[in-house]
Amino acid sequence: MARSIRLAAKTCSITILAAAILAGTGCLTTKNTVAKVEEKFDHHKMEASNMGITQSDFGKTHEGEQVDLYTLTNAHGLTAKIMTYGAIVTELHVPDRAGKNADVVLGFNNLEQYLAGHPFFGAIAGRYANRIANGKFTLDGKEYSLHVNNGPNSLHGGKKGFDKVVWKAEMMKSADGPGVKLTYVSKDGEEGYPGNLTSIVTYTLTNKNELKIDYDAKTDQPTVLNLTNHSYFNLAGENSGTVLDAVLTLNADQFTLVDATAIPTGELQSVKGTSMDFTSPHTIGERIAQVPGSKDGGYDHNFIINDGGNGKLTMAAKVKEPKSGRTMEVWTTQPGVQLYTANFLDGKTTGIGGTKYDRYDAFCLETQHYPDSPNHASFPTTTLRPGEKYHHVTIYKFATE
Repeated sequence: MARSIRLAAKTCSITILAAAILAGTGCLTTKNTVAKVEEKFDHHKMEASNMGITQSDFGKTHEGEQVDLYTLTNAHGLTAKIMTYGAIVTELHVPDRAGKNADVVLGFNNLEQYLAGHPFFGAIAGRYANRIANGKFTLDGKEYSLHVNNGPNSLHGGKKGFDKVVWKAEMMKSADGPGVKLTYVSKDGEEGYPGNLTSIVTYTLTNKNELKIDYDAKTDQPTVLNLTNHSYFNLAGENSGTVLDAVLTLNADQFTLVDATAIPTGELQSVKGTSMDFTSPHTIGERIAQVPGSKDGGYDHNFIINDGGNGKLTMAAKVKEPKSGRTMEVWTTQPGVQLYTANFLDGKTTGIGGTKYDRYDAFCLETQHYPDSPNHASFPTTTLRPGEKYHHVTIYKFATE
């Protein structure tokens, strides 16, 4: 074999040889074949040169804290923009079946709109994502009181949760793709939660066309913790209107039944024969008016992932957008996923490009532990103790069909 290559080298140019080896045709290589191989090499060079991460100024908070925006680009041209305020995913550009990119998450292109208040677009929710009943829980015999900001309950960390603080950022580069590591230290007593808690969220835009989120945390006192990303997705593009025609499959045979204030009763109910059954594909809008406990229709429920929460990545959901052909799979180590259909958007919020976001213009698939877990001993625990490491992974994987 080595002798054959040496002989070929005497009669072929380096470029012709490279083309011949790749094409498997020896020296019988046409100019067109060489051009194609050179084009292939140039394409890889282009991908490598475009892949990376950049940092830019995104403004300052009302308290004068600097906010930075990180733009991640993978080898295939997918782009994610993540800012240090709230560790928020502001944009996520993904190609359709024709190769045309569109931003598939709702958001703004300026900091001021985020500071003015928004429904958790793209943010990291914490310390406790989702709801805690009456803003109270007991841990090791001591009761803790939290800020109540959702009817009688505490939602997504309280008045100033992790979505409203500035995280410390560090650029990350790996063979998987570009990333940004964000760190926030929540002091003991913040929003009523015990313990000094250090949380690290790492976003990686992989070369497999995934937005991978690693969650890590540690505490110096017993506390409760439930972190999630609250991106609002519209796979047709953030300016495309309703998601009711998107086709959803959930790997969930049960969901947590809730009361009138969206707090779990403790009962795990089967989805079989109900509007909650997405074990086979259904459009999001097909049965949305029949959702139990919903006044005007809309999903805002925690589904129990089959075989989820066992420390291994498990597929929680798949969504297909029929017009664009974009698909998104959700994989996670968490035991639950909250399906929310943007029931409370009302057309008053203007997004990137001047789009008015209205009801059902997006869906959320928030991987998480169950709502109100600190008050339900039968639910998977959300207690984190000193010396323990909190670690979860969620992957949003994009493709086309």
